[in-house]
Amino acid sequence: PWFGVAPGDTFTEEYGTVPKADPKGRRAGVVLHPTSLPGPYGTGEIGKEANKFIDWLASADMSIWQVLPLVPPGRPIPGIREDYWSPYSGQDANAGNVLLLSLEGLVELGLLHESDLPEHAPQSNCDFDYVVTHKEPLLYKAADNLLANMVPPLTTEFRGFVSDPEISAWLDDAALFAAIGNTPELLGVDWWEWPVGLRDREAAAMKEIQAKLTDSILQYKALQFLFEKQWNAVKAYATTKGVKILGDMPIYVAGHSADVWANRELFTLKEDGKAELVSGVPPDAFSETGQLWGSPLYDWQAHIKEDFAWWKQRMSRALSLYDEVRIDHFRAMTGYWAVDAQAETAMNGTWKAGPGIALFDALKEKIGDENGDMPIIAEDLGVITPDVVELREDINAPGMVVLQFAFGGGASNIHLPHNHYPNSVVYPGTHDNDTCVGWFESLDAKTAKHVTSYTMSDPDSPDFKPARMMTQLAMSSVADTCIICLQDVVGLDASARMNTPGVADGNWAWRWLKPFDSLEAEAAELRMMCKDFGRTPPREEEEEEQEEEEQEEGETKDANESTVAEE
Repeated sequence: PWFGVAPGDTFTEEYGTVPKADPKGRRAGVVLHPTSLPGPYGTGEIGKEANKFIDWLASADMSIWQVLPLVPPGRPIPGIREDYWSPYSGQDANAGNVLLLSLEGLVELGLLHESDLPEHAPQSNCDFDYVVTHKEPLLYKAADNLLANMVPPLTTEFRGFVSDPEISAWLDDAALFAAIGNTPELLGVDWWEWPVGLRDREAAAMKEIQAKLTDSILQYKALQFLFEKQWNAVKAYATTKGVKILGDMPIYVAGHSADVWANRELFTLKEDGKAELVSGVPPDAFSETGQLWGSPLYDWQAHIKEDFAWWKQRMSRALSLYDEVRIDHFRAMTGYWAVDAQAETAMNGTWKAGPGIALFDALKEKIGDENGDMPIIAEDLGVITPDVVELREDINAPGMVVLQFAFGGGASNIHLPHNHYPNSVVYPGTHDNDTCVGWFESLDAKTAKHVTSYTMSDPDSPDFKPARMMTQLAMSSVADTCIICLQDVVGLDASARMNTPGVADGNWAWRWLKPFDSLEAEAAELRMMCKDFGRTPPREEEEEEQEEEEQEEGETKDANESTVAEE
C-alpha cells in the first residue's frame, strides 16, 4: 500500500515496477522403492544405482525421492509361515532392510573380496529367492569380518553406533528379538507362543538367552550398522543434488515384532501377549467386508502416561533416515476402527478415539522446527470425517489427493484438480494403484469419457498417452507437491504395478532394469512440466538470471522471425 498519497497525486517512478513474486515452494518428485532399482544381484541396492537414480532425478528437476518403508520386509519361512516380502509387514519399525546392502559397497569397505561376489542374477523383477540363497550369506560374511576387526576404523565406527543412546534404544531389543526368532526351535513361532520366560521377558531368561545368542545378536547389530552407513551415504548424496527423501511410516506395527514384544504395556494385549483388538477399516465401496489388517492396537492411555515417549523415539528415528515422513492411515490419529482379534473380517467393529492433537503437541518438542511445523505428510485417504481434516490443518501437514480416485463421480470430488488445495500432495496414482496406463485401460466407457472430457484429450489420437495426460494434470494442480510413480513417468502398463491391496501374492516385485540415462527424454519432459507449472527447484541467483536472459533472447528471436514472416 502507498500510504500518504492523495487522489490525483503523482506516484514515484518505482510505482510502475512490479515486484518479483516470491517463490511458492511448489515441487515435484518420483516414487521408487530401492528394491525396484536395477542391479545384478536379484533386487535393487542402496549403492551406485541409487546414486545414479538421484542424478537422474536432479536432471529432471525432481526434488523428492519417495520410498516405501525401509524396514526388514515380511519374509516367508517355507513350510512354516507364508509372507510376501511386503515392506509394510516388518518385524521392527526402526531397523533397516539389510537385503538392500550393496555388495560392491561392502567390497569397497574391505569387508568382502571381489572373488566373493556371486554370479549375476538374470535381469528380471525382484528375485527374492536368489537374494536369500546367493546374497544373504555374503552379508553375514561381511558382518563377521567387521566383528573380527578386519577393518579397524570401521570397528571403531561400529562401537560408536551401538553405544549411541538414540540407536541402542531400539537396536538392543531388535537384535535380541531377531536372534531368538531365528533359533531352530522357535523359527516361525510368534513371540506370544515362546516359552513363558522369554515371552514375558523375565530377567533370568533374558540374561541366559543373551549369553547364548551373543554371536547372533552382534551379527544383527553389525548388519544394521552397515545399512546405516550405506543409506546415510545415499541420503547425503541426495542432499548435495537438492533431492529430499520422503519416507513412509505405517501407523501400526506388526504383532510379531520387537516393538510389541518389548513394549507390551503400550498395546491392547491379553495377559498371554495375544492381541485383544486389531486394526482394519470398515466396509466401503471397495470392500463389502472391510479390510482386516490384524495389527494390535495402541493403548493410547498408556502412551499419554509416558508423554508419548515411544512415538517420539519412533519419529526421531524415522527422521534420521528421511527428510520428511508420510504417516500412513493418518485418519486413525483422530478415530480408528477396532475389531475383535478373533474376527475373520472387519465388518463388525467400533470406532474409537485416537490421540488427536495431544500426540503432535508432544512430537513438536522432538521434531518440530522453530515455528512448530513438523516434516510430516498426512495420508488422509478413505473415510475422512471433519475431525481428520481439522487435525491435519492444526498441525499444518499436507494431505493427499489421488487423480485415479477423481473420476466417475460428481464435480465435488476432492480428488478432481479444481477442488485441490495448496497444502497437499497430488499423485496420478500411488504404489497401491494400478499404473495410469493399466488404470485407464480398465475404465468403463462412462468414466473414460469423463477423464478425456475433463482433460480435453482425444483417446483416438495416435499421440494419446494416458500416463502423460495424468502426469501433466497432476503437475498443473494447485497442490504444492506433485509425486509420480516411475512406472507412470515411463508409461508402463498394468504388469508394472507395485501392489494390489487385498491380494497377498505377486506384489512388491517390480523393477526398472534399464540404465537411468536411457530416460533422458522423460527427464526433459518433466523439466518442461516443472518450468510450465512452477515446480522447478530453487537455483542460485546467477543461474536464474542466465535462464531469464536465455528466455528473453528466445522471445526476441521468435518476435523477429514473426516480423520477417509477416513482411
